[in-house]
Amino acid sequence: MSFWIIAAALAIGTGLLLALAALRGRAGAEPPVSYDLRVYRDQLREIERDAGRGVIADGDAERLRAEVSRRILAADAQLRAGGATAGQPRIAGRAGALVAMVLVACGGLALYAALGAPGYGDMPLAARIAASETARAERLGQEAAEARFGPGEMAPPEGTSQEHLELVEQLRKVVAARPEDQQGLRFLVRSEAALGRMVAARKAQEKLVALRGDAASATDHATLAELMIEAAGGYISTDAAAALRAALERNPRAPTARFYLGLWHLQLDRPDLAFPVWRDLLEDSTPDAPWVPTIRAEIGEIAQRAGVRYTPPEESEGRGPSAADMEAAGDMDPEARAAMIRGMVSRLSERLATEGGPPEDWARLINAYGVMGETAQARRIWTEARETFGGDARALGILRTAAEAAGVTE
Repeated sequence: MSFWIIAAALAIGTGLLLALAALRGRAGAEPPVSYDLRVYRDQLREIERDAGRGVIADGDAERLRAEVSRRILAADAQLRAGGATAGQPRIAGRAGALVAMVLVACGGLALYAALGAPGYGDMPLAARIAASETARAERLGQEAAEARFGPGEMAPPEGTSQEHLELVEQLRKVVAARPEDQQGLRFLVRSEAALGRMVAARKAQEKLVALRGDAASATDHATLAELMIEAAGGYISTDAAAALRAALERNPRAPTARFYLGLWHLQLDRPDLAFPVWRDLLEDSTPDAPWVPTIRAEIGEIAQRAGVRYTPPEESEGRGPSAADMEAAGDMDPEARAAMIRGMVSRLSERLATEGGPPEDWARLINAYGVMGETAQARRIWTEARETFGGDARALGILRTAAEAAGVTE
């Protein structure tokens, strides 16, 4: 409330000053026309001096005297008619005063409504950081987050057959009987996630990560973090944050972990930390990476909140089949679709083998082979691309992102 009182007092005070200026019509102790009279009289004296020294002809002096005298008479008449206001129009002055007050009050209110934050107190940087640290300390663990924010038990996706459900149930029993079967756990994680049972998928991934121990890869930990976040309805718990840190310790450029790390900073109200993470990930990613649309939609506002001027890189069309190309071919005959995609992949592969190309094109080829399920080919291209761009850290980051998406980094 005190803010609005102070703001109203400032607006009214400023408007009154402008209104008084408009009503008085002058800024000094005497009307402006008095200054004009003194100037004209000085001009008459200058004319007399110049005429006496012969600088100007008598005819010119007489003509100048007449002109200046005419101006003196007009100014004197204005002074006598206007009195203290020196002829300032009363109606126009009052109208100007009213317009000034309305503009100051309404303009200030409109500007604050557009740029300000009504209802929020002053939050200096130190206070925001302190509040963020408090929020970090009070962050919920995974089970508490699932209980509070999770979607709960969901029905299987529409179209799921009873036979499929029975197969998944059999898989659960097999994994329970063989708790050290890593491959079985991997299948169970995918099956539970496909059925929308994110808590069950998260628990299975936790067992897999624990079973692998130090051999667990960045992808393993990033997958665990992602399942935790989905099971908690998008909330990043302390356990999910720990999984993200574990993934980034093993691979600082792990794309999924970097995406959720930026989201973690945003949930803690630290856009200054989120911005560089998402900016680098956006610039390292291929256009069809699943996190790119989200980052592109939010990066401008995040940069503004972080106090940074930033223009995202232009979206490149690239060459070779993208995820959009794969989806666009979904209504085609299976054989025709496979032939089209394979032809595009083949042309891209041949061009890279003969002419070379930027890392984005190599990454697109790795992605394409991964989508097609040809992991051996994707791994071969990944190996070849690493040899080609061995000294380029940026290129290797782009390539690794595609290789991780295709599952061929291990």
